[in-house]
Amino acid sequence: MDGHKLILKKGRERSVKKRHPWIFSGAIKDLEGGPGLGDTVNVFDSYGNFLAKAFYSPKSEIRARIWTFKDEPIDELFFQRRLECAIKRRKGLIESTNAVRLIYSESDGLPGLIVDQFNDVLVCQFLSAGVEKWKGEIVKALVELVHPKSIFERSDAGPRKKEGLQLKKGLLYGETPPDLIEIHENGARFFVDVKQGQKTGFYLDQRDNRWLLSKFSFEKDVLNCFSYTGGFSVFSLIGGANSITDIEISRNSLDLLKKNLQLNATNVPLPPHEAIKGDAFKILRTFRDSARTFDCIVLDPPKFAESKENVKRACRGYKDINLLAMKLLRPGGILFTFSCSGLIDHDLFQKVIAGAAIDSGRDVRIIKRLQQGPDHPVLMTFPEASYLKGFVLKVE
Repeated sequence: MDGHKLILKKGRERSVKKRHPWIFSGAIKDLEGGPGLGDTVNVFDSYGNFLAKAFYSPKSEIRARIWTFKDEPIDELFFQRRLECAIKRRKGLIESTNAVRLIYSESDGLPGLIVDQFNDVLVCQFLSAGVEKWKGEIVKALVELVHPKSIFERSDAGPRKKEGLQLKKGLLYGETPPDLIEIHENGARFFVDVKQGQKTGFYLDQRDNRWLLSKFSFEKDVLNCFSYTGGFSVFSLIGGANSITDIEISRNSLDLLKKNLQLNATNVPLPPHEAIKGDAFKILRTFRDSARTFDCIVLDPPKFAESKENVKRACRGYKDINLLAMKLLRPGGILFTFSCSGLIDHDLFQKVIAGAAIDSGRDVRIIKRLQQGPDHPVLMTFPEASYLKGFVLKVE
């Protein structure tokens, strides 16, 4: 067996044998061959037994991420097979849409690679040293497998800095995408800004939860906090809401939200709509102080916990925002509440929400537990992939 060698300390092979794909710096006993950023290394236990093939990332706390637990070549054919399997994995799972997550990082055996399809445009994030090194081969395989008009890169996210990589954004293949791409989802239509929007431009993980909200919106006054470009608001419209109020800190996102509502107001009349630019925490406090109330509230905030050191502070933020929402709901009101912080697991999030319920002095019941869509699968040996958690709550 040729190539670089990564040798683990005694006892630190357990997670690898359980097929977890991460190897932290503290688990490494020795490194042979001087691998560079993104180079493939052969992983061995302290007794010299082969365990896996991984890529090396010298600046990251996660020093190596595993490609495969087999002794097989890491080459162009390897990526062709992985991508093909991931795309086939989605077949039959997602219907009534032309916008799907095709590749979901470790869950598809391609750590650090995100590929979202919006109609005939693919948007990619290369967030790790390994997929960055094999970017050319990955793009070539995607062209052969999907035949898109465009492949646009949005590798302008924070995780690249931890890998020692520069932020990148731009066209990788085909023609430059239009400023706005129209997609459809469960009978709704959306404009997506893949060039300037958050992440890849649209949150595909909330597809099923948006559709569910439409079932609770009929003749309701709906408040959508952290509304971004209006995914939940559009489905409130489709569901027959009496009124829709949006809170979003980005002016550009609010402008696109209004376009998305108008796009869907052809068959359904647009109810009274208020778009408020500002900080959701502050605005909810003003609503509380003025005794303004709603029938249905959506809380889909950005990630509050970026590191373990931020978990306690994030929990305080989640409790605060949920307590405010509970106080603003009319008796029998519905709260859709979410956390996308991977470091806050389902049980901890439920405890935080329970604390808010206690402090609100109201009876709050779980109607349904929510999670990310099936095109964001969770590999059983990599629970970190289960980042999105949520509840539908009835507040009496």
